[in-house]
Amino acid sequence: MAAGERADASPQGPSNWGAPAGKHPERKAGAMAKKLFVGSLSWDTNDQGLQEAFAQLGEVTEAKVICDRDSGRSRGFGFVTFADDEAADKAMSTMNGFELDGRPIRVDAALDRRAGGGDGGNRGGGSW
Repeated sequence: MAAGERADASPQGPSNWGAPAGKHPERKAGAMAKKLFVGSLSWDTNDQGLQEAFAQLGEVTEAKVICDRDSGRSRGFGFVTFADDEAADKAMSTMNGFELDGRPIRVDAALDRRAGGGDGGNRGGGSW
């Protein structure tokens, strides 16, 4: 064993490395959940109202309005997760600009927080 090499490391890597990129062997084809970002929400919109608005377009597995941790008040955006991509795509095109609780909402595909290469808050800048 070479220096710095783990004794339990397999030369093939994890068992799912053989799967095509973006594919997970444990998930059925076409059954992948898709999360949508919903912005410009009314302060009055809650989880249940968000769920009900989107449920007419497909199976919603989760609907969450994001609230301020200190005040408990809505931050004006949330997320809706659909059981399948087709329903989520339909919801994106149908609900974008739809008026919910008196406000036109914005609907986009949610970005994966884990995928970003955030810089930990360091915005660069000059040297000393």
